[in-house]
Amino acid sequence: MSILITGANGTVSSAVLRSLSGTADVRVLVRDAAKAPSGVEVAVGDLDDPATLDRAFQGVDTLWLLTAMGPQAPHASMNAVWAARKAGVSHVVRMSAIGAAHDAPTRNGRLHALSDVELAASGLDWTVIRPAFFMQNLFGSVNGDTLYGALGEGRLGMIDVRDIGDFAAAVLRAPAQHKGSTYTLTGPAGISLRDAAAVLGEVYGTPITYQPMTPDDAQRSMLDAGVSPWIAAVTKEYLTAYSAGWGDYTTPDFEKVMGRPARSFADFARTHAAELRP
Repeated sequence: MSILITGANGTVSSAVLRSLSGTADVRVLVRDAAKAPSGVEVAVGDLDDPATLDRAFQGVDTLWLLTAMGPQAPHASMNAVWAARKAGVSHVVRMSAIGAAHDAPTRNGRLHALSDVELAASGLDWTVIRPAFFMQNLFGSVNGDTLYGALGEGRLGMIDVRDIGDFAAAVLRAPAQHKGSTYTLTGPAGISLRDAAAVLGEVYGTPITYQPMTPDDAQRSMLDAGVSPWIAAVTKEYLTAYSAGWGDYTTPDFEKVMGRPARSFADFARTHAAELRP
């Protein structure tokens, strides 16, 4: 069984590749072969350019489909699904977004809903994975003894990206067991950033204070840092929704498939102390 990994240099697909370590016949799709991960077969192509995909998809049985967040994401997803159909790919495992729906409070969620529906109507076997807010999104958020964030007092079932990688790898190795399933992946408990600051204080052995920012403040900071206006605006949409409690839930999906609970925030904080508080 040949597995093709898209978005191979990104945070999530890199975790998927680590979790697939030791699995035979793994291929990555990259735009630049010089930047490809080591130890796997490399195919050069661009999801935005369908003419580059036919050769890359040949001989692939299972596709991990991850598209970059942006207004062009449905175009990239469409191209991948079409290339998969032409190449005879049997199963597509698609990374969507938590709460993806036609009435989602973010443009990203509404765009993912379009691509989820398109995949379901493609005639291919499929699985959709919708992960919650990544714990890794907090990297660099601690400055001195203060955790800065724009989630207000909202609680989130945030998840460690390592768990997304483990879950995706399990589905990719045995996709038939997950045909037609949509999984929403969360951590084991909902926590606020104020809760997270208390956990970080225990990990670091010094009190950490949570300093809330507004979504507008966060958007301005992202723009000042050179983030694209679209990404900054959509991130503000997420922050506004999360601050209002939109992400305050957990699901049993991870443990049901993996047979273990997802990693806690405390485990994440111990493992990633250097990245959280550089």
